[in-house]
Amino acid sequence: MRIEQLQAFLAVAETGNFGQAARQCGVTQSTISRQIQSLEADVGLSLFHRTAQAKLTLGGEHFFPHARKICQEWKNAIEALTELREGKQPELCIAAIHSVCSHYLPPILQEFCSSYPEVQLRVTALGSDRALKVLRDGLVDVAIVMNNRFLTASPEMVVHSLYEEPVEVLMAANHPLTQYKQVPWLELASYPQVVFKDGYGMQRLVQERFALLGTQLKAVLELNTLDAFRGVVRQGELIALLPQSALIEAAKDPTLAVRAIARFPNSLIEQRKSGYTNSSDLDITRQVVLVTTQDRLQIPPIQKLCQLVCQSFDVRQLSVVG
Repeated sequence: MRIEQLQAFLAVAETGNFGQAARQCGVTQSTISRQIQSLEADVGLSLFHRTAQAKLTLGGEHFFPHARKICQEWKNAIEALTELREGKQPELCIAAIHSVCSHYLPPILQEFCSSYPEVQLRVTALGSDRALKVLRDGLVDVAIVMNNRFLTASPEMVVHSLYEEPVEVLMAANHPLTQYKQVPWLELASYPQVVFKDGYGMQRLVQERFALLGTQLKAVLELNTLDAFRGVVRQGELIALLPQSALIEAAKDPTLAVRAIARFPNSLIEQRKSGYTNSSDLDITRQVVLVTTQDRLQIPPIQKLCQLVCQSFDVRQLSVVG
């Protein structure tokens, strides 16, 4: 059963004439006749009395409201897809890491709203791994996160690499580690640390790096907001390893201090390198990416948002991860 058959059936039922139905549908009368005959064969009943005026049979009368409902639903579906293709979607959902939400997204969102004032933006601050999972589940349209190749390695995913930044140490202004301009790794291992909760890419990155370097991470507290990190670290001994963009506010706070992390000593790299060739391989940095899917990039508002984000970081081309 095809939608054209149902449309032909409704046209004949409404006009009572095969010729008028053909003109209404924009086809020949013979085409209408074939469609009705094929439909009757599908349902196993005659739908019209073939008299001077085409009248519905008992079967046709029972079938009519269902055919009309199906055709209306089909029309609604086509209209919805047309609006989507033309950029008339009701909302656009974004999941992004906290630092991006705080410092990079606001001007981009303002420009987007000027282009698509009828689209409701919904922005949620999430950890990187969680944001990628909700993107894969279809709950958001775009994720701006720390890269995780295990969660983006599928043909439908499209990844824009936005920027890479160093990870630095946040501490209280009177902390012993403020004596260093660049804090040695072995000194970091001596102090208890505040880390992001599970599901945040930063927790995974810090844990992996300490394990790689053969040192013990003393994680004593898990948090998930930058305000909380600053508040806890300000109290005294605890330190936190955070990306540079997450430390913008902390750098202005006289009760806090931010220090770079020294490269791992070459002598210890020789002992633990396991395929690493120089100290820069063991620098701790994070890569921030924009991730969406191939089908979403066909929708004008999503495409526009991705373009604005990439333009703000001077990213010009897409890279498809497969």
